[in-house]
Amino acid sequence: MEYGRLYTAMITPMYDNEKVDYHKAGVLANHLIENGSDGVVVAGTTGEAPLLTYKEKIELFKVVREAVGNRGHVIAGTGGNETVEAVEMTRDAQEIGCDASMLVVPYYNKPPQDLIYKHFKMVAEVSRKIPIILYNIPGRTAVNMLPETVVKLAEEFPNINAIKEASGSIDQIMEIRRMTNNRMKIFSGDDCMTLPILSIGGHGLISVSSHVVGNELKQMIKSYVAGDVEYARKINDKLYPVYKSMFLTTNPIPVKTAMNLLGHEAGPMRMPMELASGKVLEELKLNLKTYGIKINE
Repeated sequence: MEYGRLYTAMITPMYDNEKVDYHKAGVLANHLIENGSDGVVVAGTTGEAPLLTYKEKIELFKVVREAVGNRGHVIAGTGGNETVEAVEMTRDAQEIGCDASMLVVPYYNKPPQDLIYKHFKMVAEVSRKIPIILYNIPGRTAVNMLPETVVKLAEEFPNINAIKEASGSIDQIMEIRRMTNNRMKIFSGDDCMTLPILSIGGHGLISVSSHVVGNELKQMIKSYVAGDVEYARKINDKLYPVYKSMFLTTNPIPVKTAMNLLGHEAGPMRMPMELASGKVLEELKLNLKTYGIKINE
């Protein structure tokens, strides 16, 4: 597939009893695509993936795939800290018709680099029809996937052709781009790092903030790619308070709260996560209103 520039790491709507609201998931996916996103990542971190069952994730893939049709890409979050399950879920996502799979570096286990390589190798060997997006986020996984590991995977498996980079290290991202000779599409995994990553050859963004400012983010990226760097910078400056709002506390607490404030009926979160309250909620409301976003109070 030809990757777009902006994808939303989509929240998972739920009923008040914390069961997944599959209908609203389909509605939300289409809303995001109609407002700047080239597609959605389903059952990623922002979608509360660690709190969803295997069956719930598969059903989400099916529902969102059917709802979106050919209007945008559906990227299945099939990663986890157990290799056999990641292999099986990636195979299922492929059979469902998802456009790609995104897999996080195995978390908590802290595998060394050779076993990170082996983990993704086992997944890549069963996923020949759809591409794999690697996801490096050391702050959550407790281990950093080094550029050498990324390069080895990219060289050996043509279907591993993109990475969501949330290490916060420009040096590391530059190494990946240089060592893969631009064959790997590099997506920023941090909204506020998008312009710096684009400036060193990054392709785009897999975003949280695009839930609420998708069109603006898309315009920023398009402006930069078209060479209007100054306009892109101005958009980025304006969006910065929104980026910060989405990370006032642990993701996805602020963004799911924000979507409820915007009237999208995203529902509650599953423990040990809860919607924002107290000072975080008040600051979130203030920042959204300051930006000019109308909210329900």
